[in-house]
Amino acid sequence: MDDISSRVIAWRRHLHRHPEVAFQEHGTAQFIADTLERIPGLAITRPTATSVVAQLDGAKPGPTVAVRADIDALPIHEENDVEYRSTVPGAMHACGHDGHTAIVLGLATRLAARQTELAGRVRFIFQHAEELSPGGAEELVQRGVMDGVDHVIGLHLWSPVPVGKIGLIGGPAMAAPDTFSCTIVGAGGHAAAPHQTIDPIAIGAQVVTALQQVVSRGVDPLDPVVVSITQFVAGTTFNVIPNSAYLAGTIRTFDAELRRTVPQQMERIVRGITEAFGATYQWSYEPGYRPVVNDVALTERLAQVVERTFGADTLVPLRPTMGGEDFSAYQQRAPGVFAFVGARNDARGITHPHHHPRFDLDEASLDIGLRYLEAATLDLLGAPQSAPPTRPLAMSA
Repeated sequence: MDDISSRVIAWRRHLHRHPEVAFQEHGTAQFIADTLERIPGLAITRPTATSVVAQLDGAKPGPTVAVRADIDALPIHEENDVEYRSTVPGAMHACGHDGHTAIVLGLATRLAARQTELAGRVRFIFQHAEELSPGGAEELVQRGVMDGVDHVIGLHLWSPVPVGKIGLIGGPAMAAPDTFSCTIVGAGGHAAAPHQTIDPIAIGAQVVTALQQVVSRGVDPLDPVVVSITQFVAGTTFNVIPNSAYLAGTIRTFDAELRRTVPQQMERIVRGITEAFGATYQWSYEPGYRPVVNDVALTERLAQVVERTFGADTLVPLRPTMGGEDFSAYQQRAPGVFAFVGARNDARGITHPHHHPRFDLDEASLDIGLRYLEAATLDLLGAPQSAPPTRPLAMSA
């Protein structure tokens, strides 16, 4: 392991110990800026109070490649017993953003050392607030971070994929994560006299059941759609029927027309059931991020980069995921590819899913992610690259 790879691990562990949730990443952004300041040749800007952008201009003219890392943590209390566990109660890097940030810091370090060889420029985007809509990506795009960019790339350290493997998906890769909420307003009263009430819990239970048919009976079975009700809140005690019940959840789609019509179907069901029982409702639908759609030609090109860099057996086929990502905001401005770098290690018990209090990643994935982004960036700049390695991929025992 070289010095930069060791530093990437150290940076990741520092960030893991000091997580900051969306829109509060002041210390994280300052750490990133301070680290970048020690790298010669970078022009550093702060588009927002909690984000950092650095640009490396090569010695010759050429394309502009943007590389994005998300930097925010989640409001989750960590349950891992590791040396680098979170020191902030109720916050942890439970999705791998600490690793993404460390990898791109390592990339900036390596490419800066090759500045005189490069034709074009690399823009390193350290983005705040990926985990909380409206997200940080759209804000940074509006601040101009994608102006003049020819290609944009990023990665996710991915717990479903074993360390040593990389997944690339051409076309739709991640869904639009929209949200909805509904308050059913009835008439409360004594639980011993339900006939004198309009019970919002009973009505809400029927709404929950009926909404399952939006996907199973209202959508073509070949179209990927998810409707999940994740909150049902009502009542305060055992002998009172409350006045209202609150439901909320998420809608995941890829298709723009389904993204428009599924919420309409849902509200029609809510309206019909509540009217049938004499209740009223308040409905709210909030569109989230756009779907992540990887440029097909660019994906094929980067698949060849992976094969040259690591070997053909490194690539694994992946199906699109219904998870969401605001990387899609950058793809509205330039062709982009979002890759999935394996971080799972069954032998070491690193198996917990993203957003779990015991989420962790095999740190061998950091070097793999760094090598992937370095090779991809150099390819997009047209820079000469070294021959494929003869050694196997680094993997932790």
